[in-house]
Amino acid sequence: MSPRVLKTRICPHCKADLAKPTPRSCPKCGGSLQQRYLKAGCISSAPKLLLIGMGLWWLVLAPLAAPGAQDKPAKPAEGALDAPDVADIPTQDLHLGKDEQKRYLLAGPRKDEKEPKDGFGVLVVMPGGDGAAGFHPFVKRIYKNAVPEGFLVVQPVAVQWTPEQQIVWPTEKSKVGGMKFTTEEFVEGILEELAKSRKIDAARVFTLSWSSSGPAAYALSLRKKGLVKGSLIAMSVFHPDELDLDAAKDRAYYILHSPDDQVCPFKMAEEARDTLRKKGAKVEFGTYLGGHGWKQDPFGKIRKGLEWLLDPKVKPEKKKP
Repeated sequence: MSPRVLKTRICPHCKADLAKPTPRSCPKCGGSLQQRYLKAGCISSAPKLLLIGMGLWWLVLAPLAAPGAQDKPAKPAEGALDAPDVADIPTQDLHLGKDEQKRYLLAGPRKDEKEPKDGFGVLVVMPGGDGAAGFHPFVKRIYKNAVPEGFLVVQPVAVQWTPEQQIVWPTEKSKVGGMKFTTEEFVEGILEELAKSRKIDAARVFTLSWSSSGPAAYALSLRKKGLVKGSLIAMSVFHPDELDLDAAKDRAYYILHSPDDQVCPFKMAEEARDTLRKKGAKVEFGTYLGGHGWKQDPFGKIRKGLEWLLDPKVKPEKKKP
């Protein structure tokens, strides 16, 4: 049976015109146009793109609960916030300004962990897929296995404003109907509220995003407030027309993407790297095999990215012969 492709004349990744019949992949950007790949977690935040399905969950949530479990992932119960292997990591279920729609989960600090002299670093984890609270066991595994000491981990919970919503993490320049606040406002509000109750090291405030949350992470990194100092963005898309790229100077980005990705075009990650570097940002570019999803030692890759963000040394580019 031939794979089903989208019935569209415009590529949902790069918005290029497509010929009839619709090809399996876009000839311009290489992005997949097969429904099976898009439903598995394509993460674009362009208004006309498909809503990210639940398919990415099996790649990132369950899994990793025990040694060897990566090969037999299983989807956790909806709304589950804990798992036996991370039960030792404390979690608080909170709401910003007592607003029920502004829910976030705070992991850490560990028991008996002392506040660092300069304050706690903060890693804001915005999950891909549908961005729901059910990602929290995986987020706690990131905290336990990949995050340096002296950090707190915050997970904002994406809001579904309408049943037909197509953008999981709407931003100031990519809005959805019925929304009452943007992702930028939500995350900045969390960081400001957190700073009122704990000493926070402003130089160590980073985001971790993948798939559907990548565009919002780029937008957050370029805000005038400058609360986010570094961004680890994996397997996502890049829409430069929705960003204030003039604010990119000296911002730090660790971009992680698989050349085998059939869901989100690898070319977009390369474009993000090159565009941000031209604007004066510090950018490190990492790759991995296996296509879309957290493959090949995800915690090791996240740890490597965070360590680079803590000391973003820029390697000199090799001169072409």
